[in-house]
Amino acid sequence: MSGAVRWSGLAAAIVFVAALLGFGLALPGYSQIAHPVAVLGAMGVPHALGFNLLGFVLPGALAATAAMGLRRRLPDDAGWPLRVGAQLVLLSALGFAAMGLLPLDPGDLDNPASSLHATAWMLWWVAFVPGALLVALGLRGRPAWRTLRWASAVAAVLVLFVALLAVELMPAGVAQRFGYAAWLGWLCIASRNPRA
Repeated sequence: MSGAVRWSGLAAAIVFVAALLGFGLALPGYSQIAHPVAVLGAMGVPHALGFNLLGFVLPGALAATAAMGLRRRLPDDAGWPLRVGAQLVLLSALGFAAMGLLPLDPGDLDNPASSLHATAWMLWWVAFVPGALLVALGLRGRPAWRTLRWASAVAAVLVLFVALLAVELMPAGVAQRFGYAAWLGWLCIASRNPRA
């Protein structure tokens, strides 16, 4: 496994967090607790293009690299759950990148631009949850992959909880960041476990 692939998950997490913090500090009135991440890349927001590239597109591309690396490292006897799961987490990474290519329109959350952004967000979590669960299922009985198996199950449950319930229990900004943190943490483990 190349060094670039092995560190792609961690790189995605670092780039995303740095973009979120840096662009968040640069936008007057922006609250990491109250505001969704997509506000930083919304149409008409200062430096939106920069955030979309560094906050969504680049981390999404790095996440796709991690997912493809995982796919290549699968055991030769991996069954369909594991292979389909790896493909779904790749699709999830592409959905994350697409959020930066399809920015939100804060002036009209019901227009086509905002709908496309929402679709990309849904693709991110709807592909990741079953993908990670299939990865966890497919890695049963493989001791070398135990860390990734448990991380996959936990991350899938956390992302599902955030997408469906957490926004009712806590501020939207906090809930969304929990989901992204679970996904990024999973990427860090998936890109390095087991060591090739």
